[in-house]
Amino acid sequence: MRTLLNIIWHIPYLGFLKAILYYLVGAAVCLTIIFIPIGLGLFQLGKFYFSPFSNRLVSASDLALVTGKPLSVGMKIWNIIANVLYFIPGLCLAIEAIAFIVTEFVTIIGIPVALVEAKALSAIFLPAGKKCVPISVADEIEKQKSQNAVDQVRAAN
Repeated sequence: MRTLLNIIWHIPYLGFLKAILYYLVGAAVCLTIIFIPIGLGLFQLGKFYFSPFSNRLVSASDLALVTGKPLSVGMKIWNIIANVLYFIPGLCLAIEAIAFIVTEFVTIIGIPVALVEAKALSAIFLPAGKKCVPISVADEIEKQKSQNAVDQVRAAN
């Protein structure tokens, strides 16, 4: 089913063009030194748009739960600075994406596109520190986060 949805995303909706656009914008943004984390996040968003029904976007700190490789303090600070500077453009793009999502949900045939945009909304708003991972990895991250929450409740009691 995921493969069929990915094909539908690319053929009638031209999703590959959106993916290529995010790669190009990411490359242009990486030319500035301070916005390299934003550019890398846009690359991950482009990767997501190539196969949106088989992948998910997660934060790099959440991915560290599974990989065991946390982000360095310097990279965390750089991501925060880039996200703060990107806040206004990211807010404008997120509002545009929300309007697009609502419009697509109104047209019944546009629901698959709206779902893709909704899944990518957090990365559109703040792309620094986002990673595109297969759905199985994202599910494992959620399990690990749930287990950590259960462990904290047990430790508190």
